Amino acid sequence: MEVLVVFLPLLAFLIAGSIALFGGPKAEPAAAGHGSHGHGHDDHGHAQIAHAHDDHAHHISHDELNHAHDDAHDDHHVVAGPPTVGDRVAQFVTAGAVIVSAILSWTLFFDVAVHGHPRTIELMTWIQSGTLDVKWALRVDQLTAVMLIVVNTVSACVHVYSIGYMAEDPQKPRFMGYLSLFTFAMLMLVTADNLVQLFFGWEGVGLASYLLINFWYEKPSANAAAMKAFLVNRVGDFGFALGIFAIFVLTGSVQFDAIFAKAPTLTGETLHFLSWNFNGLTIACLLLFMGAMGKSAQLGLHTWLPDAMEGPTPVSALIHAATMVTAGVFMVCRLSPVFEYAPTALEVVTVVGGLTAFVAATIGFTQFDIKRVIAYSTMSQLGYMFFAAGVSAYGAAMFHLFTHAFFKALLFLGAGSVIHALHHEQDMRKMGGVWRKIPFTYAVMWIGNLALAGLPFFAGYYSKDMILEAAFASGSGVGRFAFALGIAAALLTAFYSWRLLFMTFHGTPRMDKEVYDHAHESPVVMLVPLAVLTLGALFAGVGFHEYFIGHDRAEFWGKAIMTLHGHDAIEAAHHHTPGWVAIAPLVVGLIGIAMAYIGYVMMPRLPGRIASTFSGIHKFLYNKWYFDELYDALFTRPAKALGYGLWKSGDGAVIDGVGPDGVAAATRDIAARTSRLQSGYVYHYAFAMVIGVVLFVAWLSVFG
Repeated sequence: MEVLVVFLPLLAFLIAGSIALFGGPKAEPAAAGHGSHGHGHDDHGHAQIAHAHDDHAHHISHDELNHAHDDAHDDHHVVAGPPTVGDRVAQFVTAGAVIVSAILSWTLFFDVAVHGHPRTIELMTWIQSGTLDVKWALRVDQLTAVMLIVVNTVSACVHVYSIGYMAEDPQKPRFMGYLSLFTFAMLMLVTADNLVQLFFGWEGVGLASYLLINFWYEKPSANAAAMKAFLVNRVGDFGFALGIFAIFVLTGSVQFDAIFAKAPTLTGETLHFLSWNFNGLTIACLLLFMGAMGKSAQLGLHTWLPDAMEGPTPVSALIHAATMVTAGVFMVCRLSPVFEYAPTALEVVTVVGGLTAFVAATIGFTQFDIKRVIAYSTMSQLGYMFFAAGVSAYGAAMFHLFTHAFFKALLFLGAGSVIHALHHEQDMRKMGGVWRKIPFTYAVMWIGNLALAGLPFFAGYYSKDMILEAAFASGSGVGRFAFALGIAAALLTAFYSWRLLFMTFHGTPRMDKEVYDHAHESPVVMLVPLAVLTLGALFAGVGFHEYFIGHDRAEFWGKAIMTLHGHDAIEAAHHHTPGWVAIAPLVVGLIGIAMAYIGYVMMPRLPGRIASTFSGIHKFLYNKWYFDELYDALFTRPAKALGYGLWKSGDGAVIDGVGPDGVAAATRDIAARTSRLQSGYVYHYAFAMVIGVVLFVAWLSVFG
């Protein structure tokens, strides 16, 4: 069963990829005149920019309004005709394979996690070189079982949803194949039994992410976003690879059980580099966390995530909400037996997570692109997960990962349904008043936002509140710091999530009348996945909180997660948390919702006035704390200048000038001078012969 769960998506990818490459005629573009109906840059997008200064728009410059689009209209301009047989086969095979994997994953979850039957299935010997012995094995314990249902359930919903959302795209087999390739790589990551196998999956999801972000490769903005994601993740992955090397140097193994067994004995070990000595476990864990920062878009290596919204909306739901971006959280929890012995590294994880949660929330409430708002929400919620892991509340981190996957994928796919209804518009300033047109989408977006805001009985209420309580109950300075930032982020989260809801569905319609008149609910094939994810947003919290963070959590997690005695922040949260800490997230959530209602329903001109009054702060937040500009000044421009200088001065002037170009120039010069001797006159040649004879006789007279 475990092998089927992992390798069915790979088989589906191979079939869909073969169809994309060799499957006969592709779906032809539709007749002229229908192109504007496709997944593409809508023709009216920038023509209507002048109308963006409505009651809901802040008073910002024309350039900033253009930047708000940031070429982010989800969608491509080529529209396909009727689907071919190959299209249907690719859709059926990929969606069917992942649905089967999802069903088997739930079966495994109850067997492995609930009934306590973890196992490891060894498939083959992968690498044997000296002391390095790497097996290809599937580690299916409680942690893996949770990730399997997250990855395969969300992926199954996204595969089915994509049948409807990508109906007008001529490259359906390629897209479905990429989705299945990503799913396989993610499954390889979460079932890894050693760090090398985990790194294989880690790089695999990075590759699939690049392919999916750049799916519409004709768009320059998609090219740039894909390269940015790839390059930023290379920075994190470089640290991750060094962390794996450090673990191997310290333990002599990359296999998890061997590493975990040796970790307690390594607390005093040092690593010597150049003239410095570092605490071995601390530096190894920090390097591993560097990889997590890149993959999970933590502050400093986060700039790729909002730009990744250039990919089709189903990609955002699968990769950038529920699965790939949570890989870093999973990795830290998987290596909890190592991180527990590196308290300094855990403190760094806590601080970075808290700062990420807060900074992302401050950016999210100023954005207008509906997908970018949800993307910054994702970044913020990932920060919660990391600072939970940083205070040793690994169960709470995994629980929030679990619940967040459902309600955030629901929000992304719900946003896709809105975009589909409104002629592929993504700017919330050109939405409004459509809740009667798309009532099902409106209802599920309500549920998703209630879960995100952490209101009682919805999924986020159980997981996010426990994270905040655990951070406070940890008693550490960094824990209290993260708690304060988390409460502030909870306020902002409630505000921007309901700002999104009110701007999108309520108020006066702000789009063209033709767009409003043609607004329609999505087809059933897109609504069914929304319904499934809605069940998760409703019941994932209340149904599973006793397993993940309840009093019997130790039996549930078994040996998959390890917390040292005295580090159990969840236990402290259950017994030593003041009453005000427990209700604070709910109170600030309600305040945030009320603020959004006042600002975007009751007094729609108020946000613009506030933005004008505090224009400097608003501009700072709207421009994302100027991280992109900072990195451009610190890294991009100097690198470009260095490359240009090496090209012109080094390669051009020195290497080419002295080397090939210099030799060629000297040869040409000598040849030109020699050619002057070839005048064609006989008396010139006779004179040269006489001179030669004279010189020869003179030489014989002197030396002969």
